[in-house]
Amino acid sequence: MAFLDVRYFSKALQKATGAYVLHPDRDIPRPYHCMLLLHGLSDDYSIWQRRTSIERYLEGKPIIVVMPDGGRGFYVDAKEGYQYLQAIAYELPVLIQHQFNVDGGWCTAGLSMGGYGAFRIALERPDLFSSAVSHSGAMVIGRHYPTNDPTRVDDPWQTEFLRIFGEVAPGGPNDLVHLAQNANPLPHLRFDCGTEDFLLESNRMIHRELSELGIVHEYEEFSGDHNWQYWDAHIQEAISFNLTNLGVRP
Repeated sequence: MAFLDVRYFSKALQKATGAYVLHPDRDIPRPYHCMLLLHGLSDDYSIWQRRTSIERYLEGKPIIVVMPDGGRGFYVDAKEGYQYLQAIAYELPVLIQHQFNVDGGWCTAGLSMGGYGAFRIALERPDLFSSAVSHSGAMVIGRHYPTNDPTRVDDPWQTEFLRIFGEVAPGGPNDLVHLAQNANPLPHLRFDCGTEDFLLESNRMIHRELSELGIVHEYEEFSGDHNWQYWDAHIQEAISFNLTNLGVRP
């Protein structure tokens, strides 16, 4: 398996950026699919390679894994700031296709901020991404986060999220439930969360709301917290889920 450190200029971000790429060895039969693997809020595009055994889990599988840098932008087009949705949902696939000849399908996965991002990007581009997996995702951030709570006016999180999302309400442009209702076709969706994770209730909330609307998805809870022990274990399920929905036998 080849490991590549790709540096490029993003027109959407108007700056240089980067991505790590894991590419199958040439003896792995084509077609080669592609998975965007997204990092969390406090990390960068190197973290999956540094903190998990992702390369070992991909051994022998016909999939190119691209780990882009998402800053602290939640993979959306910020109201005030970087346009990460344009950069990663639209611009990056064109670059990867040009450089690596993806002749199969596309999918996404991520953790925490990147778990939200995996759904946000796949639901933005259901024409391209056939499935998405979120681990410990910040799933309510574009739907229920109280950005208009006057008691939190001095909260630095409030300030940052207002800059990125603006006012948040159900039906808004970054509401995952609303996007899933309108996606055509609907990507295959799976998300999970640890039972000791501080984001557990928000994941349960989105699971309930998707279920009430009859939106097909998979949701599971496992023992674990918001940490790399959990994510290293469950990224293996994400790889299996995405490959299965791309038509690759385990």
